[in-house]
Amino acid sequence: MTVPLPGVTVGVLALQGAFSEHIQLLRSAAENLERRNGLDAKWNFVEVRTPAELAKCDALIVPGGESTTMSLVAARSGLLEPLRDFVKVLRKPTWGTCAGLILLAESANRTKKGGQDLIGGLDVRVNRNHFGRQVESFQANLNLPFLGDTVDKGAEEPYRCVFIRAPVVEKILPHTAGIQTEEASRGATIVAPAKTPMDDLAKEELKAEVEVMATISTHSLALQNNQEHQHAGAEDIIAVRQGNVFGTSFHPELTADPRIHVWWLEEVLKAVRRRQQFELVDRSVS
Repeated sequence: MTVPLPGVTVGVLALQGAFSEHIQLLRSAAENLERRNGLDAKWNFVEVRTPAELAKCDALIVPGGESTTMSLVAARSGLLEPLRDFVKVLRKPTWGTCAGLILLAESANRTKKGGQDLIGGLDVRVNRNHFGRQVESFQANLNLPFLGDTVDKGAEEPYRCVFIRAPVVEKILPHTAGIQTEEASRGATIVAPAKTPMDDLAKEELKAEVEVMATISTHSLALQNNQEHQHAGAEDIIAVRQGNVFGTSFHPELTADPRIHVWWLEEVLKAVRRRQQFELVDRSVS
């Protein structure tokens, strides 16, 4: 039985960074979904600054900005633990862009111990500021096959990716339900604390492996003059997904292209429906 969708609330963490830009693209993406598919979802897009606001959300975006500042403000606002519960206990859909990717990683290097906290959720190690300083920021037109036929353009249409002091996924880590202890022993590296999923559906999300969603060639024309980016390897990982958590190195919110937001909202709808079905079955059994 298909259950009608209730209102779906998507929050954007609004402590610092490009949160208003995400809200604008989410609205555009929702309009596109309604126009294309006639979906019956009633979307509500909100800025999140408090635990009470977060508790009302079905999904969350952690925007680009300064990851250290965001984590410090979250800790001082009493939001850090609720954010970890949202991502790792409730396993609700969460997307991090640039600084958000750093915060959602289980491990981050180039970091002073005690300098910031991580939320976690993605079994990856991120390399902060991988492409160098602000002056090494760049744009690259990349093919993102996971987009499929979203909006009026399909996956074959290049997506303009904006990189600003961007991280990359340096390593996919062993999948573990606990803390990444080997990562914790590395110098200049911080790790996220472990959390236990709340129920069987959340535990299913925890079983997911890391999927590489997008890469950029290390020989890309956009990187030719980037002196900070001289290293071995054929490509850098710039987008990953693991269960309920999605992360991108670049800033989709700094473009006028809503395709990634459309794709992600479709993933949010799937997750909301799974939760509805699970709770219906659970109530019928009990």
